[in-house]
Amino acid sequence: MKYVYYFLMLMFLCFAAVQFNDPDPLLWIPTYLFPIYLLFQRSKGNLSGSTLLLVGIPYLFWAINQFPPEWEGVMLNTMGMKTINIELGRESLGLGFTALVLFLVSFLKK
Repeated sequence: MKYVYYFLMLMFLCFAAVQFNDPDPLLWIPTYLFPIYLLFQRSKGNLSGSTLLLVGIPYLFWAINQFPPEWEGVMLNTMGMKTINIELGRESLGLGFTALVLFLVSFLKK
């Protein structure tokens, strides 16, 4: 089971690493580093599943709040320029994925 935790921690570390070129990296890097801390504590048995559920709820609401007004996907458009809807879509999916991971891991054992 510990390899699942390590894989997820590595994945969130990669998520945080690609935020350096984001317009607001000071918001998004800690947003993806915090689940690493939670997953590490959970893997050591120092954190309850209900705590992960409680932390996952704000991530879920934030994902819903970030969802773009007009869905354009998450890829670059034909001109190669990003639109605000693409950026919001990516942010929303990242936050939603984080919430999903926290919810699912809350049911895993150490």
